[in-house]
Amino acid sequence: MDNEKQIPTEEQQTETTEVSELETLKAEKDELYDKYLRTLAEYDNFRKRSQREKEAIYGDATAEAVKKLLPVLDSFERALNYECKDEEFKKGISLIQNTLKEIFDNMGVKEIPDMGEQFDPNLHEAVMHIDNPELPENVITDVYRKGYMLGDKVIRHTMVIVAN
Repeated sequence: MDNEKQIPTEEQQTETTEVSELETLKAEKDELYDKYLRTLAEYDNFRKRSQREKEAIYGDATAEAVKKLLPVLDSFERALNYECKDEEFKKGISLIQNTLKEIFDNMGVKEIPDMGEQFDPNLHEAVMHIDNPELPENVITDVYRKGYMLGDKVIRHTMVIVAN
């Protein structure tokens, strides 16, 4: 009888089946949990990417709107440089210009420094070079058109004359 195979009892077979089912269910649970974590991570990445895109679109739209309004600001500046006999009219133009500048300031739009500054090709556009031995090299001597930035983004480069 020692050499005979022992036949598992019905209880042992049920127990083996239950263990097998338990292992299968555990493997399935682990797989589903892994899928859940991956889906959660993908959703979090999507949410962050959407937020970045939304912020970029807002900044680009603001920059584009400001870019289209800059010629108006330039016109007010030119108007103030002309001789005018009516001081009240000139005062009104100045008030409108100041209001527009204040709106730009509130939006984060800043003028790019120009006269007497060192030429920076990232901020300035040189339209002419002059030779002046009295001035240091690459110094801005005159400004044709002011430039503006929105945060770190250049909306319009400053058009300048640079000394060599």
